[in-house]
Amino acid sequence: MVYFIGAGPGDVDLITVKGREILKRADIVIYAGSLVAKEHMSFCKEDVEIYNSASMTLDEVIEVIEKNKDKEIVRLHTGDPSIYGAIKEQMDELDKIGVSYEVVPGVSSFVAAAGAIKKEFTLPSVTQTVILTRVEGRTPVPETEDLEKLASIGASMAIFLSISMIDKVVEKLKKGYGRNVPIAVVERATWEDQRILIGTLDDISEKVKECGIKKCAQILVGDFINCEYEKSLLYDKSFSHMFRKGQE
Repeated sequence: MVYFIGAGPGDVDLITVKGREILKRADIVIYAGSLVAKEHMSFCKEDVEIYNSASMTLDEVIEVIEKNKDKEIVRLHTGDPSIYGAIKEQMDELDKIGVSYEVVPGVSSFVAAAGAIKKEFTLPSVTQTVILTRVEGRTPVPETEDLEKLASIGASMAIFLSISMIDKVVEKLKKGYGRNVPIAVVERATWEDQRILIGTLDDISEKVKECGIKKCAQILVGDFINCEYEKSLLYDKSFSHMFRKGQE
């Protein structure tokens, strides 16, 4: 059995209890060493075999799994493996060779970044939608998902894998939103060296360049970062639901 486990955004304690328990008993661990904290390996048993996939190809990863398919294998990904985790191609190969697998969710960097700046993506009367996306680089983005088009919706946004192209990101966001909106950059969310920048579309590029942030950063953008909003009906004393009768 192969377990695709989300290790969380950085802090080793943000892996799920289920994920850590599986990690503890694994015979083989293949982890994304360029992004996943090595401290996770301290929870493994003594005779575990560890592979760093940062220098491995897809074929090499599958070869290790196929040679050890009678053992318990953990494929440890950063954040949540379902978001920019490239696990579909791995699972397809495992289907071909008849290896069973399971996906164990993890804490994604986009929610870790929102936690770092102490904000809520979905505010009543502001937006009830969160868009997760990236700007096109070496990996293309479908034309219908161009950042400018997505920004025109006005929803809260979390932009992955794009900090090295901050000028391009800001240019597209300005065209899409059509106004100056709040934006935050969170570098290495939940790691000990986490850094946070808060600004607007007018000044964030300069702030990012001054701090020398070039990778491993979430870009959060939208009015949710700094705005007026309506309180939720969930806790309104006059609002009734199946667990509470509203007061007159």
